[in-house]
Amino acid sequence: MSKIVLYHAAPSRSSIVHWMLEELGEPYELQLVSFKKGENLKPAFLAINPMGKLPTLKHGDTVITEAAAICTYLADEFPKAKLNVPVGDPQRGTYLKWLFYGPSCVEPAVLERAFPRKEPAPRSAAGFADFDTVMNVLADGVGKAAPYLLGAQFTAADVIIGSGLRWGMMFKLIPERPEFTRYVQQLSQRPALKRATEKDAKLQAEQEKGL
Repeated sequence: MSKIVLYHAAPSRSSIVHWMLEELGEPYELQLVSFKKGENLKPAFLAINPMGKLPTLKHGDTVITEAAAICTYLADEFPKAKLNVPVGDPQRGTYLKWLFYGPSCVEPAVLERAFPRKEPAPRSAAGFADFDTVMNVLADGVGKAAPYLLGAQFTAADVIIGSGLRWGMMFKLIPERPEFTRYVQQLSQRPALKRATEKDAKLQAEQEKGL
């Protein structure tokens, strides 16, 4: 079986994929990358991901970047974990919508709110429309979760949307709506998320000691 390697910093966007890997249940290796030491901008790492960003994942000779793309890839590559919705299933469209709603709408809307421009982009020009619309659509989606976005099945889409909500509410960038808190509390009970969070806390402490 091809080796899975996640280039990782704790905490960072690669923590999303760390959780996904714990859900996947396949063996993987963490290759730590220090932002503070500038390791992400050194030639060795730029040869793997020219963006100098995390997460970056290698599966054999295949390199995948961008959290949603990585989670989509892993879910499809390892279907026995049942974290995907296969091609041909009527729910695949909804699954893909939420997978990419996170990086396409939630993250840019939150960053726009956190770091406002002098003149915000016109609503018609911004791919995410505006912050309130993004939050309302998100609240409607997770408000109908039973208990997950696609019902009883937990998928990679829950990893993406759940990670964004957990991060956004932690830093007070996303309002703590009842729909959001209920959904996040449900996700927090998942053993894989608990394992990933505990491992990240230890890795963060080790990295800080090594500065």
